[in-house]
Amino acid sequence: MVHPYHCFLVHLESWLSSLNTLNTGELQVMNSKQIRISMLCLASLLLLGATARLQSDRTVQQDDEKAVQVHYLEIVTKEVDDTCKVLADAHGIVFSDSIPVLGNARTADLPDGGRIGVRAPMRETEAPVVRPYLLVDDIEAAVKAAERGGAQVAIPPMTLPNQGTFSIYILGGIEHGLWQH
Repeated sequence: MVHPYHCFLVHLESWLSSLNTLNTGELQVMNSKQIRISMLCLASLLLLGATARLQSDRTVQQDDEKAVQVHYLEIVTKEVDDTCKVLADAHGIVFSDSIPVLGNARTADLPDGGRIGVRAPMRETEAPVVRPYLLVDDIEAAVKAAERGGAQVAIPPMTLPNQGTFSIYILGGIEHGLWQH
């Protein structure tokens, strides 16, 4: 495939050459096919420039946005040992013994710096759930943003010794977790 820049330059040179011959008194006019090809080349060049500009704008926008990171993925199930075994076998991770401060969850560190925890329900009414906890810089501000968005706070920010601070809110029947180091 011929690069649009090359195509445009060839036709620009031809057009400039025809202008030059006009100055010397010779009349040379580009035919409609040459004009169409030149316009196609120019359009391709302009499209490439516009695309590059859009990609540049997206890159700037992405640099300004903070990446969302799941810090802790909590799985609540009555089948703790079986769930840990399946996850360990499938993903090559190693689970700890139960950690009391995390509701006796067995946890495994993940390559991205996050953690997965599997625990049994802590009360009779607690249903099985998979709850991601998103890492935030300011948990108080994140909880307020969730409330402004219509969420109901189930557990306000609570500090766990040597773990960080977490909160849980419910929106649309889905439980969401927040975590701050």
